[in-house]
Amino acid sequence: MSLLRMEFKWMIVLLLLFGTIFTIISSKIVVNDSFSSGQERATDLHKSHVIKSIQSEDGDIIDCIDIYKQPAFDHPALKDHKIQLRPSHDVKTENTSASKKMYVGRNIGSPVTVTTQTWHKSGSCPKGTIPIRRTQTNYGSKGQSDSNYARKTPVLLHNEKQANESKKLYLLQTNHSLAILHADGFAYMGAKGDIRVWNPKVELDDEYSTSQVALKSGPYYDYEAIEAGWAVNPKVYGDRKTRLFVYWTVDANQKTGCFDVTCPGFVQTSNEIALGAAIYPISKPTGLPYQITLYIHKVTKIQLIRNETFIKFSAYFVVFGFQDPATSNWWVQYGETINIGYWPHDLFALLKFHAQTVQWGGEVYSPRVGTHPHTSTAMGNGQFPDYVFGNSGSIKRMRVVENNMVLRLPQWVNGWSDEYDCYGIFYLSDYVEEPEFYFGGPGRNPVCP
Repeated sequence: MSLLRMEFKWMIVLLLLFGTIFTIISSKIVVNDSFSSGQERATDLHKSHVIKSIQSEDGDIIDCIDIYKQPAFDHPALKDHKIQLRPSHDVKTENTSASKKMYVGRNIGSPVTVTTQTWHKSGSCPKGTIPIRRTQTNYGSKGQSDSNYARKTPVLLHNEKQANESKKLYLLQTNHSLAILHADGFAYMGAKGDIRVWNPKVELDDEYSTSQVALKSGPYYDYEAIEAGWAVNPKVYGDRKTRLFVYWTVDANQKTGCFDVTCPGFVQTSNEIALGAAIYPISKPTGLPYQITLYIHKVTKIQLIRNETFIKFSAYFVVFGFQDPATSNWWVQYGETINIGYWPHDLFALLKFHAQTVQWGGEVYSPRVGTHPHTSTAMGNGQFPDYVFGNSGSIKRMRVVENNMVLRLPQWVNGWSDEYDCYGIFYLSDYVEEPEFYFGGPGRNPVCP
């Protein structure tokens, strides 16, 4: 009898042991499945809120999503967020004497050509919805989680690189090569610039090239940033088209940050603009200088002069970002009338108040930045700065907003290039009414091997 009891006890122990092992294995399978298919589930949820889908001629699918069911509200800080459908203040004119001078010598009779987005040729989203470019999960999740595929690589503290036997590089951000004009020393409420649109070569799929306006606060290893511009980014977008983007982070890309609406945070309100969608037309050396005008700033009682003379000779669209005076949200405005959306102030600690730095210029990301052989991913249009014919990356009509809440020319600026032999800069400010910043380069070349 005692032997039977002993065997029965061991059977119970074995059953419990097998049950525990099965539970652990099952939970691991569930966790692994959750990790690997997180993006697919998010895509399924995205599709469940689709009111209408538009097949663009460039291959994109634009889903018109219920504005109140957009991804932004999945952010923990925005669980009880009440959406702001429009800014409490309309920004239209610029209160500076310099604004009247910058139109001198322009030809009023020139025709206007407007840069737009390719998907507009195929349809539009109804009111009450927002257009979201459908994520292509087959490239977005290769080798990495859905939580960081659209995030820039974080800044590393040890950012010294040995480019060759005699040259050391001290990059501002590891694996990032910057060619920028920056303004520091004030409490910046905003910035703006006209960025010429190109389609630079991006050599490998895990590299990218951007041109943007950015506002930042904090040290280089733990900063907050909001950006807007155009990008060629195969990893995020799955091709090498030039696309409109916004970007944000609150910890120098350590754990937060993403392009467009690929993570919760940016609240979109416009049914006309799709973040991440392709821009057209694109500038060509012998053609019109197509450009996008980008504004990112906090605004109280600022107005921008709308002068038709200003936009002649260039095809453009305008993106204007500002912080709403009533809510402190950072709005992004497209053109003169379209408010794309905003970053809620709840996302930020430092940018909740102001930015410490404004940056205009280009960025190339590659693990082969600062190494030999160097990447051949280009910046701008792949040409070194050309202020005579303008056939390079360029930003014009640069403006900042400070505590006096007036949009004006920046007083103190400095140029910086991580790799002058690879990506150059030129700031044209002497003997001109309107300063211009030229930047870019081919990457690998005879002096940047």
